[in-house]
Amino acid sequence: MQLALFDLDNTLVDRQSALSDAITTLCRTHGFKAAIEQQLRTDLADRATAGHFTRLRAAFALDVPATQLWQEYVNLMAAAVTCRAEVLEGLARLREATWTIGVITNGPSDIQRAKLAATGLKALVDGVAVSGDLEIRKPDLRLFQLAASRCGANLADGGWMVGDNPAGDIGGGHQAGLRTIWLRGRPWPDALPAAHHVVDDITDAITILLNETE
Repeated sequence: MQLALFDLDNTLVDRQSALSDAITTLCRTHGFKAAIEQQLRTDLADRATAGHFTRLRAAFALDVPATQLWQEYVNLMAAAVTCRAEVLEGLARLREATWTIGVITNGPSDIQRAKLAATGLKALVDGVAVSGDLEIRKPDLRLFQLAASRCGANLADGGWMVGDNPAGDIGGGHQAGLRTIWLRGRPWPDALPAAHHVVDDITDAITILLNETE
């Protein structure tokens, strides 16, 4: 058994396009003015929590309950997020090659799991660890340990971490004793050790893993 842990947002799924669509739809549904839409795009650019909507409601004196706005956002993100067919097919090939596949992702549990279910990824992974499960975030080693455990694996046996975030995914993967594949995109910090592989597309990372199959 070989373990491969994957980041979710902007690695397996396209968060940015889904985010834009979800915010546009949410604001149109409620007739929110441009200032509210811009605030949402700024606040939710890197991460989204229910607290963002609590603060938005207070700042703009909105009549809609914050809990309702959050749930609508979760539902809209799940409806908008996509995972390319070739990625799903690649993960299926990894499973056929006896790989154990996990997802380790920062974010609230409800929205991240909604994305997994909506895209079909849930059926292809053996375990999921979301930062909201423990209120810790990558690169915290405990989240990597949880991900491995939920996959029925142990970090001591090694494995791989694939993701787009240099510090959270690659730095965290190094600390967890995993080999790493970085999906190029964000700036690379000077002090961070290099990833074992660098790719421009997630399907290239899956190909590397398939070639590592014993």
